[in-house]
Amino acid sequence: MSFCRFIGSEIYKDHFKLGMYVCSQCSHPLFSSRSKFPHSSPWPAFTDTIREDSVTKMMETLTAFKVLCGKCGNGLGHEFVNDGPQEGVSRF
Repeated sequence: MSFCRFIGSEIYKDHFKLGMYVCSQCSHPLFSSRSKFPHSSPWPAFTDTIREDSVTKMMETLTAFKVLCGKCGNGLGHEFVNDGPQEGVSRF
């Protein structure tokens, strides 16, 4: 996680094999493939983290949080509030 490509070649966007997504810097467990869902964004999308302490979040706007690895602080992107596959579910 935490490596995004903006030219349509993000390798994990359409990757749905069972497994665990970990931080690219420290291998801290972040997301399970069970919480991954198809989304129109160019990056992988998840509904939830593995544990509450998997990530650290900092509010950026009323609808978005900056997300960091809960262990090493590596930047992971954002949590978008109410942008998940069901109403009331967020998207990481």
